[in-house]
Amino acid sequence: MSMNIEVRLVGLGSGLLLGAGLMLAGMTRPEKVLAFLDVAGEWDPSLAFAMAGAIGVFAIAAFAARARLRPLWAEAFQWPEAALVDAPLVLGSALFGIGWGIVGYCPGPAIVSVGAGSIPAAWFTVAMGVGMVAYRLSRR
Repeated sequence: MSMNIEVRLVGLGSGLLLGAGLMLAGMTRPEKVLAFLDVAGEWDPSLAFAMAGAIGVFAIAAFAARARLRPLWAEAFQWPEAALVDAPLVLGSALFGIGWGIVGYCPGPAIVSVGAGSIPAAWFTVAMGVGMVAYRLSRR
């Protein structure tokens, strides 16, 4: 299935906008993220404002999307179906949080940082990829 040029351009534009937003908010700087997570020390609450803004934009977009019968470039929406909070979800969330707290990167900002030439982010991204492959292999 090939995508038309409009879909590719929208995807590219969305990715560039996300990357610019992550850089502007400071989420590509591990020291800023770690300062945000350090609630018992010298806490930097500025990322909370970036997250609140992102949640607000997403809420508006999700509300508008739910009002549509179908998306612009697909036959149907693909909304999440799972609503159960189970052990794999809790374990995965905990691992994500622990990794974020140790390194100061989560996947999106790490990939943006790799694009900006960060060697530590590249190592993190490689390790993340290895972990993803290991998980998939363990599920077979």
